[in-house]
Amino acid sequence: MSSAVATNEAAEETKAGGGGRRKLILLAVPALLAVIGVGLWFSGILPRLLGAHHEAPAAGAKAVEVLNPVYTDVPEIITNLDTGGRRQSYVKLKARLELAKSGDQAIVTAAMPRILDIFQTYLREMHPDELRGSSGTYRLREEMIARANLAAQPARIVDILFEELLVQ
Repeated sequence: MSSAVATNEAAEETKAGGGGRRKLILLAVPALLAVIGVGLWFSGILPRLLGAHHEAPAAGAKAVEVLNPVYTDVPEIITNLDTGGRRQSYVKLKARLELAKSGDQAIVTAAMPRILDIFQTYLREMHPDELRGSSGTYRLREEMIARANLAAQPARIVDILFEELLVQ
């Protein structure tokens, strides 16, 4: 009887070892297929096979848009900043507005007094520390674009180019 028990134990050990290999194969095959799929996707083969390959726009069309930007000058602004009772601090700003299309130029020129008023009011509320560094300039640009777009609707202002920005 002891030989029958030994045979059963040997059979169970063999099954346990074979089960580990099966689990390894069952986990390795999907992982290998995923790695192959990712490689095919990023190499560009799989998107072409699936029809998801988009062609780039013609270089000539984009070049015309970049070569012919439309700008409108903003008159020079000199105003004081909010210093909280300390020594006065001033900002001098000279900028240009980049417009989305040439038809917007007349609308922006007509709205320029309102745009100047909005810019002056916004600048007077700023502290000198808020204009320091590139992050301060970036925030100033984003705020001024948003405010100018509100004042010059339906025209669209794409960017503001600072020609001179002096904080003193």
